Amino acid sequence: MKERVFNFNPGPATLPVSVLEAAKEEMINYHGEGMSILEMSHRSKTFEGILNDAAASIKKVMGFSDNYLVLFLQGGATAQFAAVPLNLAVKGKPALYINTGSWAKKAISEAKKLGIEYKVIASSESDNFSHIPKSYEIDPNASYLHITSNNTIFGTQWQAYPKSGNVPLIADMSSDFYCRRFDPNLFGLIYAGAQKNAGPAGVTIVIIRNDLLPRSPENIPTILNYNVFAKDNSLYNTPNCFGIYIVGLVMKWILDQGGIDKVEEVNKKKAKLLYDTMDTTDFYLPTVQKDSRSMMNITFRLPSEELENKFLAEAKEAQLVGLKGHRSVGGVRASLYNAMPLKGVEALVDFMKKFEKKSR
Repeated sequence: MKERVFNFNPGPATLPVSVLEAAKEEMINYHGEGMSILEMSHRSKTFEGILNDAAASIKKVMGFSDNYLVLFLQGGATAQFAAVPLNLAVKGKPALYINTGSWAKKAISEAKKLGIEYKVIASSESDNFSHIPKSYEIDPNASYLHITSNNTIFGTQWQAYPKSGNVPLIADMSSDFYCRRFDPNLFGLIYAGAQKNAGPAGVTIVIIRNDLLPRSPENIPTILNYNVFAKDNSLYNTPNCFGIYIVGLVMKWILDQGGIDKVEEVNKKKAKLLYDTMDTTDFYLPTVQKDSRSMMNITFRLPSEELENKFLAEAKEAQLVGLKGHRSVGGVRASLYNAMPLKGVEALVDFMKKFEKKSR
């Protein structure tokens, strides 16, 4: 059997080994039920308990109050690009967006297709999305303000979230969900595809403030209606049962590490190690301004595409996989999600130093 590699893929991404081992142990016969979770009715008390425990753990990790509800949906963040305006846009109140890259642009595009009144109040597109915009004005009459908290493709991340006052702050946290401590009360709604920090592909986590649920109109597609899924405890239709189970295990893993503050401490250490390595040389060229650098997706270039291709090929031989930059921008990208161990980043840094030395 091949030894496990250090998996720097941007998503689906690396998962904690202890989570995979627990799933393996419980795969055939879950807690004496005589069947796998993969075979279990989503209407059973056993599965509803799994779902409720996962939702409670999500709230516990970050300290969400009873004013918030966790929903498990499907369709990834892509579905939420449409679901957010369909559910939360109020006639006569513009939806505000800040454009920080590819995924933010897709969210804006969906609002436009739906005929929602919207405004892009800031963008870093003119600088190839190399930073997070700092200058913008929030209309107090807006339906909501939408941000993408971490730019997976370009490697930027909000260092401090906007203070939006009475305007609900909506965040796509797909690529940095629960990588660090934040104030839950800043947000009206958070959504995240689970496949980066929270679980496997196929589960979408939505955390919504209860007072926003009545906004959902009855005439929108039922499968995208937050209020319908809230009333049915995420069980309006058959959910990704096994995926939700894995999310619960990942949340337990975070708590077992010492909680979100300990996870953040390790994530900062990993990112600092890699950025410090690049900042001491002109061979590896970060693509992001220092004040907007992501802890999760670290993007950089080498002096030539030829060297980049050689770097990626030799890294793979060294059991360092998933380092190729997104096809739309090229280069190199190291995704340092929660489950990436420090020794994985140490191995990458060691490889980078050796590669630079022999390539100069």
